[in-house]
Amino acid sequence: MRLNTLAAATVAGLLGATPVLADLVFPSLSYRTGPYAAGGIPFADGYADYFTLLNERDGGIGGVAARVLECETAYNTEKGVECYESTKGEGALVYQPLSTGITYQLIPKASADGIPLHTMGYGRTSAANGSVFEWVFNYPANYWNGASHAINHILDENGGDVAGKRVALVYHNSAYGKEPIRTLEELSAANIRFPMENFIGVWWSGSENDVLPAGAGADGYKSLNMHNVGADFPIYDDLKTHVVDKGLAAGAGDQLGTVLYNRGLYAAMLAAEAARTAQGIHGVGEITAAMMRDGMEALEITEARMGELGMPNFGPSFSVSCDNHGGPGLGAVQQWDASAESWSLITDFYASDMEVIQPLITADSEAYAAEAGIEPRGC
Repeated sequence: MRLNTLAAATVAGLLGATPVLADLVFPSLSYRTGPYAAGGIPFADGYADYFTLLNERDGGIGGVAARVLECETAYNTEKGVECYESTKGEGALVYQPLSTGITYQLIPKASADGIPLHTMGYGRTSAANGSVFEWVFNYPANYWNGASHAINHILDENGGDVAGKRVALVYHNSAYGKEPIRTLEELSAANIRFPMENFIGVWWSGSENDVLPAGAGADGYKSLNMHNVGADFPIYDDLKTHVVDKGLAAGAGDQLGTVLYNRGLYAAMLAAEAARTAQGIHGVGEITAAMMRDGMEALEITEARMGELGMPNFGPSFSVSCDNHGGPGLGAVQQWDASAESWSLITDFYASDMEVIQPLITADSEAYAAEAGIEPRGC
């Protein structure tokens, strides 16, 4: 009897000291270990720090605290699936697999479970077709957009005339590395040639980790990006005040301002804004995964809103819709200055060749629907 009384008193004391609050759960399938840890660490830090900022500065999203549920995948597909299975019951609102291989495995699982995936700039490109992939989103751009951005930049740099040059794709022998091939094959049929003396990496080959080891030899290297670079944004003042100075920064707190830290911030911002949109649509703060999907499908990112978030010109303005889960496919080109050890955008965010890419998306998604027995929904 005394033990029961003591237990009851303890529980009551804990409840009184720390009120039990609902939260919005954002799983983070991170890879702080393994062969790609150098890129996984800054992304995971940026993703976590943004939600910490919202909790500390704003009291969460729409008055509801956000909780980042991190699970280590080491960029391993099997571990990624295990992380999904072990965390999906925690109230997960959206998964960012951070691996094309993991994405391909999770598409049928998450779709069956009714939990959205956001594969920002990676994954299955044809998931941009929302009529087939109801639970998968890849805004603001995908690998096929990126391949087009690279070719268009080369054309711009050469006055639109690169006849006689050969197209060469140096790719990572993985699902991620092979994604641009289909677009480049199609563009090659259109008589567009890639000058060998130019080297442009995709957005996952454009971080400090890709250039610093090469020293001066990396000077002038270019890569694509889907967001802006550096720490010259008002949000960094807030991060310092509400996160870093309070000792709440994720990891070692040494990644702020790097390309992939910014990408983590950007991904978290898009997730938070989709959650906020879902709250507005459904009139509740404690949204479900299905409500989150509605918010993602109605998401609109404007320059005015990015300014309010302390992230002016941090990324392109875009909107999502029922049939278009990929946005307009905008991207930019950045260049490395070895002497300053910094990246800078050398173009605005610009469009890709959607007249070439959209038919590829339609064909691939329709083939997937037929294979998987999916009846495309009407949009």
